[in-house]
Amino acid sequence: MKTYLTIWFSSEGAEPSTVAQKLQSMGFKPIKGHYDHVYDWKREATLDDVLQLLNNVHNTLKGLKVLYKIETI
Repeated sequence: MKTYLTIWFSSEGAEPSTVAQKLQSMGFKPIKGHYDHVYDWKREATLDDVLQLLNNVHNTLKGLKVLYKIETI
């Protein structure tokens, strides 16, 4: 199972490298293509697992003035 993250940046917000560093510290890896980052669960995650990760992403990106979209497959 993987969680994909797409980020929309604003010139009024944090630098992309700062955002990438914060996400990498959570276990996300930057990727090229349709998505910007991926979190590999390496197992079948429960809904509670995914919601906890989403809460962590939300808190990590809070105040950075970026928008994001998350998709777990």
